[in-house]
Amino acid sequence: MNLADRLTVTRIILAPVFFILYTLPAMFPAQFAGSAIWIVPLLWIIFIIAELTDMFDGMAARRLNQTSDFGKLFDPFADTLLQITLFVCFVMDGIFPAFLFLVVLYREFSILLIRNLMAKKGIAMGARMGGKIKTVTYIAAAGIALLYASLSRLGIAETVHMPVRITSLVVFSVSVLFSVLSFLDYVAVYRASNKV
Repeated sequence: MNLADRLTVTRIILAPVFFILYTLPAMFPAQFAGSAIWIVPLLWIIFIIAELTDMFDGMAARRLNQTSDFGKLFDPFADTLLQITLFVCFVMDGIFPAFLFLVVLYREFSILLIRNLMAKKGIAMGARMGGKIKTVTYIAAAGIALLYASLSRLGIAETVHMPVRITSLVVFSVSVLFSVLSFLDYVAVYRASNKV
């Protein structure tokens, strides 16, 4: 396993760790009542490290000439796993609406199907520009939602953090739109591959 793949694995490991830490106070309210503030910085550390590995695994693969068909599939899988985990947390907290999350979920499963169909033809379809833009908007939406969740957990007055929640919802809605547009691009690539 090369350096790029190790960075990708780090992201896969951090996804469930984030979920466990995020949901710990809700799972054990008696044990964590009013004393879960220490979780907030840990969530931010995990979030930042996970997103940095997303940036650095691609750079490592290109600079060290370690790009591979496996990496083209492994990296988007790790991205999706992390993003879905983050979004589940924010849906559970009522920050993101479930119906928009379902659009994201359906899109990701559909992309998985398209990638598998392409792989059967011997084509490893890596991330496309629309998918990369979608990922950036996902990261922005998750970061703003985490800021809102952090302010709530730290007991900051709702009048202060409500604009952050609205902003996170707007950015998430935009990311869902980019998600659908990038899906249509992947469908177009798949259809074009059928004509070859």
